[in-house]
Amino acid sequence: MDKETFLDELDHDGFTQRVVVTRAAGLLPDHAHPFEARALILSGDIEIVVDGQRRTYRTGEVFRLAAGQRHEERYGADGVQYLVGRR
Repeated sequence: MDKETFLDELDHDGFTQRVVVTRAAGLLPDHAHPFEARALILSGDIEIVVDGQRRTYRTGEVFRLAAGQRHEERYGADGVQYLVGRR
């Protein structure tokens, strides 16, 4: 997905808070957020682990997490940068 289309979807769906996140290669252990998140990968890759299920997202792909959803994040060798909308 391209950035313009993603931003249009965030607007349409009420994701008013937006942040660009940059992470170096590494791991963020199991945790949860008090907000729903929808993120577009701008560069690099991220593996999200939810309920033991692993999925890798690469540039141009979108991941979604429900508010309170426990998950683990693993950032690829080149790290990751993503644009996230929160609500």
